[in-house]
Amino acid sequence: MQEVKKKHRFHMPSAFTILFIIIVIIAALTWIIPAGTYATDKAGNIISGTYRAVKSKPQGIWDVFMAPVIGMVGDKKTEGAISVSLFILVIGGFLGVVNKTDALNEGISSIVHRYKGREKQLIPILMILFAIGGSTYGMGEETIAFYPLLIPVMMGVGFDSLVAVAIALVGTQVGCLASTVNPFATGVASQTLHISPGDGLVSRVILLVITIAISIIYVYHYASVIEKHPEKSLVYGQRAEDEKRFAIKVRSGEDDFKMTKRQKAVIWLFGLTFLIMILGLIPWTNLNSHWTFFDTFTKWLTGIPFLGNLLGQDMAPLGTWYFNEITMLFLFMSVLIMWVYHMKESEFMDAFMKGMAEFLSVAIIVAVARGIQVVMNNGMITGTVLHWGETGLHGLSQSIFIILTYIFYIPMSFLIPSTSGLAAATMGIIGPLGHFAHVSGSLVITAYQAASGWVNLITPTSGIVMGALAIAHVNISIWWKWMLKLMIYLFIVTCVFLGVAAVL
Repeated sequence: MQEVKKKHRFHMPSAFTILFIIIVIIAALTWIIPAGTYATDKAGNIISGTYRAVKSKPQGIWDVFMAPVIGMVGDKKTEGAISVSLFILVIGGFLGVVNKTDALNEGISSIVHRYKGREKQLIPILMILFAIGGSTYGMGEETIAFYPLLIPVMMGVGFDSLVAVAIALVGTQVGCLASTVNPFATGVASQTLHISPGDGLVSRVILLVITIAISIIYVYHYASVIEKHPEKSLVYGQRAEDEKRFAIKVRSGEDDFKMTKRQKAVIWLFGLTFLIMILGLIPWTNLNSHWTFFDTFTKWLTGIPFLGNLLGQDMAPLGTWYFNEITMLFLFMSVLIMWVYHMKESEFMDAFMKGMAEFLSVAIIVAVARGIQVVMNNGMITGTVLHWGETGLHGLSQSIFIILTYIFYIPMSFLIPSTSGLAAATMGIIGPLGHFAHVSGSLVITAYQAASGWVNLITPTSGIVMGALAIAHVNISIWWKWMLKLMIYLFIVTCVFLGVAAVL
């Protein structure tokens, strides 16, 4: 009896596997690439033109498996990822507590209900809200819960499922494209380059405004066209089936759409948390030596008898915060939300731990990715690779360098879909190369984020994209066709923005 051979479809390996394979490849390269090093200044920055060859130090099996461990805890040559990994876990716990209150879901639902009869106005409002979520805390998977609500609403007023998907998916991913203080992109990349996540914040806000404005106009225009001419919808052929599939279910009672006072308080605390984080990360005194309000206020506050001791004498003023301080902020605000919402201690701990568990893989990915830099540093080939880059960049303008960096990160984002993993794996090389080209580290981070966000609008390796399209029953080829022009617009605008920002 002849055996029937089963065809095995190729499955994209996980981010962990991809990163570990890269570690093995880099370790193999330490046996081939000549070793070398650069002199550094007191701040640890490499000094151009000081490259020298040193004795080779090839990495073996021990070094390969030790790399992720050192990537987490650090050693003399590489800073560990423990501070940023802990922050990722704590922000996961914070989001778990917020989601336990259902405040975000009810907030979006109440906005949708409030604009009943004026649904087209929801497009800019919701896209801005989703973009802010993507830009500040990497909102992505959370949008899955909104599609069953948005799709029937948008279809009910004459639009289609593509409009509903675009509101949340394009909104959040364009927000990630222009991340301002996104801990999983901006935070990890900044920590790798030893700069504050607040560096370059103003330029990233400008990019966010530009890209979300373009995206809103694109989605709004499409919605207006198919409102008048439904047959022009790219999913018009399945509209009858979609109308049956996404029958609008109206909640009974107006009170179902009203947020409770506790949920409203949670929303305010949620927004306040990110506002404080932004204020804490912006280096105010570096921007202007006369902006010393937060320093003066903190000294005055901690100098008050008893109150200063109660609050803590080591309180850091806003503008000097780093990962330790913002981790503390999210931990404190989690407890405050528990108290304001009157959440039981057992419920709080369950929500916080479950939230941390959901982000555990992200925290570990950062350490594994940092292992790539560990192998390169310990194998003494980082300096050689930088030397090749320095030689190749000779005479290259700042604008050309940053645009090439952006283009480089596009295929890399397909290869390593994890934004935090991509930052930890590559910033140790690309950042110093930017230094050679006289491009700031913060702009290199902007280029990396822009490429990652751009790719994550369409990549089939993204669970966010595929999950949204699965709920909407939209084929990914149709989504690509619909997104084509917007992708071109965003690519061109980003290149122009980066090129101009590099010379300013």
